[in-house]
Amino acid sequence: MPQDDDRFEPRVGRSRRDRARAPRARDMRGRVLEQVARRGGNPRGGGPKLDGTPAAPSGRFNARGRGAKIAAVLPRGSGWSFDRGSGLKVRPRRVAVKARVVKLAGKATAVARHVTYLERDGVTRDGGQTRFYSTFADEADAKAFVDRGAEDRHQFRFIVSPEDGREFGDLKSFTRDLMAKMEQDLATNLDWVAVDHFDTGHPHTHVLVRGMTEDGKTLNIAGDYIAHGIRALASEIMTRELGPQSEIEVRRQLSREVEAERLTRLDRDLLSQAKDNVVDLSHIEGPMAGDAEYQQLLVGRARVLERMELASKSGPMSWTLAPAAEQTLSDMGRRGDIIRTLHQRFKLDLVGDLFDRIRSGQRTPGPTSERLVLHEPAKVRAPVPEQPSGPVIGKVVGRGAADEDHERRYLVVDGIDGRSHYLDIGTTQQTLPTGATVRFDPKQVDVRAADRTIVAVAVASGGEYDVDLHLRHDANATQDFAEAHVRRLEAIRRATGKPDRHPSGTWIIAPDHLDTVLSYEQGKQRAEPYQTRVLSPAPIEKLVHAHAETWLDRELTAPEKSELAPTGYGGEVRKALRLRQQWLIEQGLATQQGEDVVYRRNLLRVLREREVRAVAGQLSGELGLRFVEAKPNQAIEGTFKRTLDLTSGKYALIEKSRDFALVPWRPELEKYVGRSVSGLMRESGSISWSLGRSRGPSIGM
Repeated sequence: MPQDDDRFEPRVGRSRRDRARAPRARDMRGRVLEQVARRGGNPRGGGPKLDGTPAAPSGRFNARGRGAKIAAVLPRGSGWSFDRGSGLKVRPRRVAVKARVVKLAGKATAVARHVTYLERDGVTRDGGQTRFYSTFADEADAKAFVDRGAEDRHQFRFIVSPEDGREFGDLKSFTRDLMAKMEQDLATNLDWVAVDHFDTGHPHTHVLVRGMTEDGKTLNIAGDYIAHGIRALASEIMTRELGPQSEIEVRRQLSREVEAERLTRLDRDLLSQAKDNVVDLSHIEGPMAGDAEYQQLLVGRARVLERMELASKSGPMSWTLAPAAEQTLSDMGRRGDIIRTLHQRFKLDLVGDLFDRIRSGQRTPGPTSERLVLHEPAKVRAPVPEQPSGPVIGKVVGRGAADEDHERRYLVVDGIDGRSHYLDIGTTQQTLPTGATVRFDPKQVDVRAADRTIVAVAVASGGEYDVDLHLRHDANATQDFAEAHVRRLEAIRRATGKPDRHPSGTWIIAPDHLDTVLSYEQGKQRAEPYQTRVLSPAPIEKLVHAHAETWLDRELTAPEKSELAPTGYGGEVRKALRLRQQWLIEQGLATQQGEDVVYRRNLLRVLREREVRAVAGQLSGELGLRFVEAKPNQAIEGTFKRTLDLTSGKYALIEKSRDFALVPWRPELEKYVGRSVSGLMRESGSISWSLGRSRGPSIGM
């Protein structure tokens, strides 16, 4: 019997083996909950809403999905109630829940990659290897889970973060209780796996749920249940385990938020109280009205914001909040989390550098101004963080997830400028090995010449565009050229929903089409902010004596040298360049003339050919074929077998019946592995490819 007489929760048991009776039991439970709610009760406990009425449906998507009736009667706030024993105000434990419904069509590889990202080193309490778990298994087979859901229409992804998660020695029992409750509410057994992460300030659990019921039907969950129901269930479980929060505990937490350099609950309350960005704290509104202690916490926070220059005094008890205060505080919290993560995972010695500067009398730097630079994508309608706009060159020393959903990735790069760089590289699929020397060039956002051409044709054609209109507008344009513009429009429409298209195929080009294009390009830039080029996949110390063209050689012979810091990775590169220079002299590929070094003509080509011949000799024995060196103005024909990663760069293996050739690789070739290709070697060393035997489009390289 429950100790709290006001708490009522029907528990209709069922055996997992008794499939026949389960639907009736579930239906019985739903009817009981509905009748309790109609009579003003709260089937979950945890306190009523502030006005004493049950929450109304929000009208969110999929209102008829599973769990809709349950969600309609669940509490949605973190309202206060009184503990009968102590007489103190208490509050349920808070749990944050983020949810996503991911469409799976054509995304099997992305799902597998997401699972790999989640199950990685260094995120358990002790920094060890993390493992997925499920209802009955402490080590669930995540790959089997992905394979089972390969044909599902969608997958549910939840991130559950209890405010008091650190009080739990293990989140597994909490997660299993939550999923069991969800199975009761949704009237089906769920196929799920979860993994706990302890790499942020708040421990959290990633839960992946198949979008399929136990009887093989598509699982549709009501939007209100996703938005409110799961959080209420989690709060109920956490409150039952740890007890409700007392007013003293809550005030202690709020007191710590007064000086916090992040967006806090006090800030959100200040923002909600503000009118035209002015907040008057001589009296406060809402549930905490008349609470003098809470009022003083808000006043203290307002003074801290004033010190941060995010608010200005406008009266004895009123402040004007900066328009960008909320975004700035969110960015400050995010940057603080990033810096803590880098300290913990990569041991960046920023504190030692700070002490060195103080002792030498130099200006004391902020935490991100000298040794650590944060490169984050600019947000739409938000202040763009100040950061270098030029390229970043350096050694990859670490990687991780840049967001809780593990969709975006970050790299930590030890730069040749003597600084450590945190780069949010977005959703790029490119694999960059640790220790590789890489160059990152920020992508520029702008409309293309093709977009302006489309607008010009539309202006001359009454706002319409198609291939025929283009050809009539420009007599020099070809069919292929015009069709490329159509493909551009199709890509923009898939991403933005614009422009409109008639069933006849004619495009309606709006006057603001270039604005649509700019928004499309900004989305692409945010998804992949950098043009990335691997300068050397091998560690720099292995390049010093390499019989191949290396990044060091390109640096030595470049008309404009990169600026190298005397310390950090810049110092390592300086040392490697000196050693490489000496090696070239010993090899007869360079001569010392006074203080200058003169390099052999065509040095890079000579080194490149050395490596190609050495690799070709090994391949000749493996393949049983003769190596034929590609010459200028010579036709290249054969089957593209595979790519080879050499120190000098990537090469394509082109094989014929009796011989083979190694030629420079190009990304467009990758989808033609195993197929016939042909091309012509130019004097410059580039190749003009024809995909297929003398057919198809041409690729110049």
